[in-house]
Amino acid sequence: MTTRAARPGEVEGVNYFFVDRDIFEDAIQHGELIEYAEFIGNYYGTPRKFINEEISKGKNVILEIEIKGATQVLQREEPESLVSIFLMPPSLAKLEERLRKRGTEGEDVIKQRLDKALIEIPLKHRYKYVIENDSVENATSKIKDVLLKEGTLDLPSSESYYNKTRDQVEEIIKDRYKFIINN
Repeated sequence: MTTRAARPGEVEGVNYFFVDRDIFEDAIQHGELIEYAEFIGNYYGTPRKFINEEISKGKNVILEIEIKGATQVLQREEPESLVSIFLMPPSLAKLEERLRKRGTEGEDVIKQRLDKALIEIPLKHRYKYVIENDSVENATSKIKDVLLKEGTLDLPSSESYYNKTRDQVEEIIKDRYKFIINN
């Protein structure tokens, strides 16, 4: 949930729930958010109801949240049920380059984001895992590895290492023993 305006291509209920400030502040007052933070004049938060609904459907939930929100979640929720991952840029120069390429923020917002990164990066030790976001593909692969290690990612059986290995062994056995069976 956020009070900021939707960016081009963002979809209500997929990327965020876009609401006005009064609705967001009401959600804070009524304890309806699992976490929230204010950044550059906008609120960002995660509705508790949405999280609980997804978990009750048997889904794992991934929160892409700021340090303040992550700290709230890590303090309030059951730590053993959480997998925390800190995504960090390869460098501040690379982060600045990415922010400028996006073309969605002005100079003042870019400066605020870079200043925030200077504060957040030293706090990476609070997370169970730290992954350098050098490219979307590499970061995604590393996150997938973490989720597999933690046992929170269900792969289709065709992608399972166990099933692939089992199938390879099965093929080897069939090939080698086919000679004996056929003779």
